[in-house]
Amino acid sequence: MRPTATSSEGLATFADLFCGIGGFHVAATQAGLAGVFACDIDADARRWYEANFGLRPAGDITSVDAEAVPDHDILFAGLPCQPFSIIGARAGLLDKRGGLFGETARIIAAKRPRAVVIENVRQFTTNRRGEAIRWVVETLNDLGYHVDWKVLNALEFGLPQKRERVFIVASEEPFGQRFPWPNGGVPMAPLSSILEPSPGPEHYVSPRIREKRAAQHRAKCRPAVWHENKSSNISSHPYSCALRAGASYNYLLVDGERRFTSRELFRLQGFPDSFDVPPKTSLARRLTGNAVAVPVARAVIQSVKQAS
Repeated sequence: MRPTATSSEGLATFADLFCGIGGFHVAATQAGLAGVFACDIDADARRWYEANFGLRPAGDITSVDAEAVPDHDILFAGLPCQPFSIIGARAGLLDKRGGLFGETARIIAAKRPRAVVIENVRQFTTNRRGEAIRWVVETLNDLGYHVDWKVLNALEFGLPQKRERVFIVASEEPFGQRFPWPNGGVPMAPLSSILEPSPGPEHYVSPRIREKRAAQHRAKCRPAVWHENKSSNISSHPYSCALRAGASYNYLLVDGERRFTSRELFRLQGFPDSFDVPPKTSLARRLTGNAVAVPVARAVIQSVKQAS
């Protein structure tokens, strides 16, 4: 898939840091913007990003020459979430990945985009009494940007996935009283709309696992996604819990019977079916677990355009 962007008055181009598989890229091109630069340390993400967009991402951000980054109007940064995620050690800024916003700030200072959009897990706002969110806001303020942030849930933007993420928006221009955050309120697509009719047998768990799950839990609806948490408790919902890159192999099961296919995982994040996905489900699970939900990102970008 190679989306063709059309220019928009005032805001036309973007840079995509920690780009992953390209959730921000899909959302931004849908909003009429064109990508000029991308960067990610993950070789698999870079390969599939280039295959879909025709833009080859740079690698490790610490090696990026800020002055060599093309000029752009909006900078996106899906900062590494592992140091802040509820399923990790939550070392926050003590984890070297948690401090990579400093590299983002280095590029912002050099290129002065008109707006910045940063995304991370909800715990980014509370980790170690909020030191990470304070660092980002204060740094952007010191660079002369007006800043606001809000936690948004993909469930409220049409996706059958409960995925809460903080979005931080910075602009060279004042917002007025506050940034015009999207309200959500989009009806959730039914889970059945993202499921493939005939998944291969490789996606089904063993009879032993099915029987064990069935002995622990009875779902109130079908189809449903069965979720096993860190305490091995089973629950089910007519939507998926948040996709996670490092979750166990059987973390989420459709009707307690099978894992999601690669296409279903990308649909849960709002990627169109024209997007080329990795056939290997384990890779798709990792890449989508690190991705931004496309409809949420698109709504935020549209609000940035509205405020500009």
